[in-house]
Amino acid sequence: MKTEVRGNGTSISLQNPSHFNTPHGSITGALRGCLGSLDGACTEKLLLHCASALESNDVTLAQQVMWVLNNVASSVGDPNQRLTSWFLRALISRASRVCPTTMNFNGGSTSLRRRMTVTELAGYVDLIPWHRFGFCVSNSAILKAVQGSPKVHILDFSIAHCMHLPTLIDALAKRAEGPPSLRITVPSCRPPVPPLLNASTEDVGHRLANFAKFRDVPFEFHVIDDPCLSSSGEILSKESSAFQFESLLSLLTATELELREDEALVINCQNWLHYLSDEREGSTARDSSLRDAFLDIIKGLNPRIIVVVDEDSDLSASSLTSRITTCFNYLWIPFDALETFLPKDSNQRLEYESDIGHKIENIISFEGFQRIERLESGAKLSQRMKSSGFFSVPFCEETVAEVKSLLDEHASGWGMKREDNMLVLTWKGHNSVFATAWASTGLED
Repeated sequence: MKTEVRGNGTSISLQNPSHFNTPHGSITGALRGCLGSLDGACTEKLLLHCASALESNDVTLAQQVMWVLNNVASSVGDPNQRLTSWFLRALISRASRVCPTTMNFNGGSTSLRRRMTVTELAGYVDLIPWHRFGFCVSNSAILKAVQGSPKVHILDFSIAHCMHLPTLIDALAKRAEGPPSLRITVPSCRPPVPPLLNASTEDVGHRLANFAKFRDVPFEFHVIDDPCLSSSGEILSKESSAFQFESLLSLLTATELELREDEALVINCQNWLHYLSDEREGSTARDSSLRDAFLDIIKGLNPRIIVVVDEDSDLSASSLTSRITTCFNYLWIPFDALETFLPKDSNQRLEYESDIGHKIENIISFEGFQRIERLESGAKLSQRMKSSGFFSVPFCEETVAEVKSLLDEHASGWGMKREDNMLVLTWKGHNSVFATAWASTGLED
C-alpha cells in the first residue's frame, strides 16, 4: 500500500511500512505508540528520525517515517498537527532535491505567495503581537532618542513595509515642542519573505507622505536605489532566490544617504538583520560576514540610536537535526497563539500559518545561499553588537508601560520580560521576539 502526501502543489509516494527494519535497526520499537499520537515530543522524535535518514541518504527509512508523520499531521487539526504538517511538507521538499528520482516527487517546492492590500496587511500584523511588539518598542525608543531634535532622519530596514511609521508620525506630531522635520530612507529591496504587499515601495512612501501632511509633520521619503535590482525590486542575479546585500551595503555611505549634520540619525532594523548572511567570505580573522560588515558600516554613520528587533531563536546551525529541534520548539508559538481566538478553518489563520510554513521550509529544506532564514538569539545578537563596538541603551519605564498596554489587547498568554537591557516578548513564558537598542558611542563620549 502507498499513501500520497500532498501540500503546496507537491506530492510524494510513501510506502506503508508493514516492517520498519532498516540497516539502522528497527524503528518499530523506537516509535511504538506514536501512530496517531498528538504528543509534541513524539512528533519531534519522528521528525528527527526522518532528518537523520535524509542526512545519511537512507531513502527507505525516510519514506517510512514520512508515512507515520502523515498519519499525525493535519493542516486543520490542533496546533501540533498543523505545525507537523508544515514540517512534513518541508522534509518532502528537501527529500525531492536529495534524491528526486527515488522519492517520486512532483511539483514545485512552494506555492505562490499572495500579495496583500495595505488594509489586509494592517489586519495581518494585528493578529498577534509578533510584529506590533517590535513596532511599539522601537517607536518609543526612537521618540525618546530624538526628543528636542528639530530634524530627524530614520534609515529604516523592515520586512513589514513601514507599517510602524504611521504611529510614529502621529506621536511626533503630538510632541510638546512641535513635530520635527522627518526624513525616511528605505532600501529599494527587501528579503523575499512574507508578508508581501501589492503596492510598491514608492506607493508606501506616497501614503506616508499624505498621512504626514494630514498630521502637519514636514516629511521626505527616499528610496536607496540598488542598480542590481529591477524596477519591481526583484533581484537581478543568478542566485535570485537569495537576498543579495553586497551592492546595497556599498550604498550605505554618508554621501549616498545625503546625511545632514543638523539631523538626528536613527537606524531601525525590524526582523531584517538575520537575512544578512553570517558566513565569512574568507578564512582569516579579518574576514567578516555581511552581517558584521553591515554593523560596521552603520556604526560609521554615527547614528543617535540603533534599534534591532528580531525573532529570539538560534536557527543558524549547519546540522539539519539541530535546526529541526530548535525550529519545532520555537515556531509552535504562533500556531498555539492563533488557536486561542481563530477557528480551525479561518482563512486568516490558514494564511498566517502558511507564511510561517514558508519560513519552516526555508529553514529545513534548503542549504547554502538558498537558506536565508538564519536567526540568532537575542543573547547572541547582543554579544555581536558589543563585539562590534556598540553600547547598549536601556529602555525607559515609559516604553515598558506602553508594551504592557499593547499586550493587554491580546490573549493572556502573551507577556514581556527583561533580560539585561533587552525586552523580550513571551508566549506562555517562552521567548518569541526580542528588542534591543544601541548607540555607536558611549555615554562618556
